[in-house]
Amino acid sequence: MDTRGVLDEQTGRTKFRLRTVDPAPALAPFVHYHWIVSWDLTEPFTQQVIPHPNVHVAFSDEGALVHGIIRGRFTRRLTGRGHVLGVRFHPGGFRPWLGDRVSTLTDRTLPVTDWLGVAGTEKPVVEAADDDAMVAAAEALLLTRVPEPDPVVTQVRDLVSLIQDDLALTRVDHLAQTSGLSVRALQRLFSEYVGVGPKWVIRRHRMHEAAARADAGGPVDWAALAAELGYCDQAHFTREFTAAIGVSPARYRLRT
Repeated sequence: MDTRGVLDEQTGRTKFRLRTVDPAPALAPFVHYHWIVSWDLTEPFTQQVIPHPNVHVAFSDEGALVHGIIRGRFTRRLTGRGHVLGVRFHPGGFRPWLGDRVSTLTDRTLPVTDWLGVAGTEKPVVEAADDDAMVAAAEALLLTRVPEPDPVVTQVRDLVSLIQDDLALTRVDHLAQTSGLSVRALQRLFSEYVGVGPKWVIRRHRMHEAAARADAGGPVDWAALAAELGYCDQAHFTREFTAAIGVSPARYRLRT
């Protein structure tokens, strides 16, 4: 399971349990996986996440919400005992369900009631007996509203995969050359289907990679990593890392 983006993951593992479940075949063209987070704490714990370019639908005691892509850090304070089930859509996979540009959701949350027009959708999920029952309840809701297949979703997934699989792909014009699309066409496509531009996706992937290197343990040659990730110099890398993660690379390495 790829947990990139979960900051200080080693500490988080001692505070909560994270499990992922593959979606039903009918949902697989749109949904990457379901995730379940559960915790039982004697003291509150705050977890920070650097989100990926994915829309999530989350069910908890606080309600059922559609979470658009968050361009900053996502922070969740866990107290007492609880659990959350989330549905992580593929990049671009939520566009057919929304029926609008996914960028309209960026940095926003939308009640599932407003999206589906059905109230109380969280109850069958959060009150289910176990993880599998929670997933079944969430899928029962979604399977009644599966949209028609959209070939553009596959195209968008492939483009995001190109970014994630090739660290040398550090600029939008590089992606344009590789994909055969113009820079402007990529920008329109990502705004419509992903919710953020291709430049943001590239920069976010580099931050996930940098944080993962720090989390892996051992010394990190930050200057070499900055060059590998396509930054013009270490100072530029340090500024972007600090803005995204909240602390400098060196300080983050010391606390992981």
